[in-house]
Amino acid sequence: MIMKKKNNSQFFAFVRKEFYHIFRDVRTMLVIIGIPVIQILLIGFAISTEVKNVEVAVYDPSNDEVTNRIINQMDASEYFNVTRRLKSANEADEVFKKGQTGLVVVFCEGFGERLYHTGDAAIQLLIDASDPNHGTTVSSYAGSVIAGYQQELLQETNVPVRINPEIRMLYNPEMRSAYNFVPGLMGMIFMLVCAMMTSVAIVREKESGTMEVLLVSPVKPIYVVISKLVPYFIISWVIFIIILLLSVFVLGVPISGSLVWLNIFALIFIIVALSLGLLISTVVKTQVAAILASGMGLIMPVMILSGYVFPIESMPPILQWISGIIPARWFVSGAKKLIIEGVPVRFVLKEMLILLGMAILIITVSLRNIKTRLE
Repeated sequence: MIMKKKNNSQFFAFVRKEFYHIFRDVRTMLVIIGIPVIQILLIGFAISTEVKNVEVAVYDPSNDEVTNRIINQMDASEYFNVTRRLKSANEADEVFKKGQTGLVVVFCEGFGERLYHTGDAAIQLLIDASDPNHGTTVSSYAGSVIAGYQQELLQETNVPVRINPEIRMLYNPEMRSAYNFVPGLMGMIFMLVCAMMTSVAIVREKESGTMEVLLVSPVKPIYVVISKLVPYFIISWVIFIIILLLSVFVLGVPISGSLVWLNIFALIFIIVALSLGLLISTVVKTQVAAILASGMGLIMPVMILSGYVFPIESMPPILQWISGIIPARWFVSGAKKLIIEGVPVRFVLKEMLILLGMAILIITVSLRNIKTRLE
């Protein structure tokens, strides 16, 4: 009996010791508890298959009562926001390339007059189908608005009229899902290889004590850090080339834009991902915390808030703002433009500059943290 009580007390002593080891690392506890809480809130509010607040551009040469009523009904819908009027149909390509719209509505000349006199009028719907699910949903919603107005007009006039929507799916007429998945998968893979592997590698050196030895050596700390990042930079670029080759020759995704600028853009994002791994390594103390912070803390937001899976415009305003600080959002947006839409590089300068700014900021903060630890 005495031996049994002694064994029980020893067992509970070991349990208390393990709890102590877990709770004494406050940062690890914040990662373990905080990240799941944040994720459940993000997923609860962000995951939605609905498409809302799609920006709509309109070319309306008639500008008559009928076209204005259709436009107003579309703008009143929760699914669309009519944000601009085009002066010519040729402007449609420009607004798509700038990412300023997901739908362009083009009315024919004398739309209202044709509808009343012949009972038949045409309307063209140009839709960005780089994300085929998004394009299909937008087409369905726009068709419902037009059909609703047609029914309303029939009840008012008792005259059979027909509005014929001509739907054109741009950039992905075959509606292949691979066109949308490739840029998003690139973002996730780079986060996994660059951020997670870099943070774990550096933290492992810190845990073993070799990092401190390297940092106090005659070699400047910045060279030590860069030497840790270079292998992952090269490996990530090789992975990028492999992904491109598989996308083109296996998945059949054409590279419509400049291959040179696509490489440059991807390398900028790789630098951002590496700098995030470096930043994580300066904050956490253990490899477990590094894996949790880089895995759950970075990869999940890439899936949820980058526009890779769920449309950003359908999210609450606060999450749309948060998505703006997620590097993968800008990479996915720019990669789609270069790979699928084939736009000139000037249409991707915004994304490039934002990622460059993020890289400079994160690297600066990370190096300062390293210097602080040395002091």
